[in-house]
Amino acid sequence: MTQNDKRFDRIKAAILICIGIIFISPLFLMIVSSLKDDRLQIMEDIGSIKAFWVSNPTLNNFVEILNPSSLQNFGMYFRNSVIILALTAIGTIVISSMAGYTLLRGRMKMHKILLPVIISLYIIPLEAIMLPLLYQSIKMGLIDTFVIQILPFIASPMYIFLFYQFMKQVPHSIGEAAFIEGASFWRVYKDIYLPINTSAIATVAILQGMDSWNQYFWPLLVTQSDRVRPISVAIASFSQVGTIYWDRLMAASVLMMLPVLIFFLIFQRFFIASIASSAVKG
Repeated sequence: MTQNDKRFDRIKAAILICIGIIFISPLFLMIVSSLKDDRLQIMEDIGSIKAFWVSNPTLNNFVEILNPSSLQNFGMYFRNSVIILALTAIGTIVISSMAGYTLLRGRMKMHKILLPVIISLYIIPLEAIMLPLLYQSIKMGLIDTFVIQILPFIASPMYIFLFYQFMKQVPHSIGEAAFIEGASFWRVYKDIYLPINTSAIATVAILQGMDSWNQYFWPLLVTQSDRVRPISVAIASFSQVGTIYWDRLMAASVLMMLPVLIFFLIFQRFFIASIASSAVKG
């Protein structure tokens, strides 16, 4: 390696470090601010280097927002979001993988037409069908329930197509051998196609889990009580009062960020493997 190459590598490393600092600094600022117990001090420190430092860190903000007797019980909102995330991710994996497998191995005459139709549905944004969906939800009596925050999202065209593409890469002879041995249609799906496609399952779990956790507008429309309200909607209530408690707001934001981060770290190995596998096979 020449001297110029080494110099160029150092320049690239410095640029990447600067970019990393730019992206990480807001998260670091949020975490530091959540450990400060004085909202006025947070406002004074903004705009200076002091904003990124806390001399006396405390967890009082987290204790206050998670206290069941507090005005804003974020422990309940957090629980609601976890329930919605878990059920949405599980439902999406089950429904989408079944649909993808049926499209691939099912004996449907309309197979070549049905798949493009399902893919084309992905270009329709949720906002375009939100009002008809809301009207239907009211008529069905599903407003202010967990069901209405989960049901519309468990059959995603994108994830059906994703499972279809991953399952298509499984050698056809494996499934045929199982059928010859007497395995049923769904036995082959459960015991062969699902275990082989763990990377696809992890990818869908991460993407759908993050999307479900960050949902705001739809839960805002369909929830009326704190009993089923997710944390994403509850955080917005901080800005609806005359005085914004920035210390508690930052603590609530950290609380909202951590589960998604942990969720990603758990499944990142499979997520990266699925991307690498798609790149190689593509």
